[in-house]
Amino acid sequence: MDSSVSTNRSPLRSAAAARRSSSGRPALPNRVVASGCGGAQFGKAQRFGAVRIATARAQSANAGKSVTEETQPTVADTKMSLKYSSGKASPLGVSQDGSGLNFAIFSQHASAVTLCIKLPTRGIQDEENAEIVEFALDCQENKTGDVWHVSVEGLPTSGVLYGYRVNGPQGWEQGHRFDSSILLLDPYAKLVSGRNYFGVDSDKPSQPFGTYDFDSSPFDWGVDYQLPNLPETDLVVYEMNVRAYTADESSGLDPAVRGSYLGFIDKIPHLLELGVNAVELLPVFEFDELEFKRYPNPRDHMVNTWGYSTINFFAPMTRYASAGGGPIAASRELKQMVKALHNAGIEVILDVVYNHTNEADDANPYVTSFRGIDNKVYYMVDPNNNAQLLNFSGCGNTLNCNHPVVMELILDSLRHWYGRAGLHGIEHMA
Repeated sequence: MDSSVSTNRSPLRSAAAARRSSSGRPALPNRVVASGCGGAQFGKAQRFGAVRIATARAQSANAGKSVTEETQPTVADTKMSLKYSSGKASPLGVSQDGSGLNFAIFSQHASAVTLCIKLPTRGIQDEENAEIVEFALDCQENKTGDVWHVSVEGLPTSGVLYGYRVNGPQGWEQGHRFDSSILLLDPYAKLVSGRNYFGVDSDKPSQPFGTYDFDSSPFDWGVDYQLPNLPETDLVVYEMNVRAYTADESSGLDPAVRGSYLGFIDKIPHLLELGVNAVELLPVFEFDELEFKRYPNPRDHMVNTWGYSTINFFAPMTRYASAGGGPIAASRELKQMVKALHNAGIEVILDVVYNHTNEADDANPYVTSFRGIDNKVYYMVDPNNNAQLLNFSGCGNTLNCNHPVVMELILDSLRHWYGRAGLHGIEHMA
């Protein structure tokens, strides 16, 4: 299967009221969703959360063979041609595959999976109006076992946002929670784009997207860089929160770096004065600090500053970047912080959360990733109680860590933080 999709940026022609899904997040009208394992449609572009705009559409009866273009007057001469092929099942997430980018996601029970790509658009300040192209995957051509995959040629190698729509059985009592109106975050996304500033509330629910960066050079750890390798019996551990350490104005730091990875670096001399030789960092995985504000509750005036509300197990917390720098800056600055700590002889210990996520319970669900991709696989459910989510964590849900796919995700996350992402300086996992 091989075809091309040409996308033209078009002006807004009509208004449509966005429907709202069960997540409370705006849903796209006129979505392109493959109905089961049959004819997929490729290349429909839409304005996120508001109005559909017309672009190229592949005929569903001949997906991957013929392409029909719908043209409209454009706001710019910019044109992007995308070429797709079947792709491969491994590795999960986004990877470079020859001349294209390979997208792969696991879902055992899904009947339809649609890759949604938000293309970078010059001159558009409001990201919600940026263009989205959707690739509805064909289960005959784009599925191997329980992994859905596609390779897309012509995409930029950084700065692109992506997510998935997943449809499947609607049997609640069977443990399924599929809702194809919700755009879902890739569990294997290495970077997450959403809000850039910590705790900034809005009347619009935030939408996390996966993103990637294949353009930046590998981080320079330095030729003389080495781990402290202190004996555990000699550790003087300071458990702390990256943001809270320098967020207050009493830190004396410039407002742009308060509460950031870079702000932390400026206060390393204070740790040395205290005699600290190891820091245990509260979660630095991407988490939802606004989880208490989604519905009325006794804590809806608070933010989760600790970090125990994991959105993704691979991406660093974006809102710890200085000056709202975004996900790529967060990844780089986290490494700078680790390098500076190690150069000062201070060990780095991560407090990690693999027992639950931010997606809450069945009474107040907040679907951002795992729940909508394959609830029955990723979470423990009670077969004797309408397949309600089990809550051994006290946070609304419990990851189904005995499932081999979930177990492998956790192991992949640990490997990622320990070495393959370049964070080889993080030795201990708590």
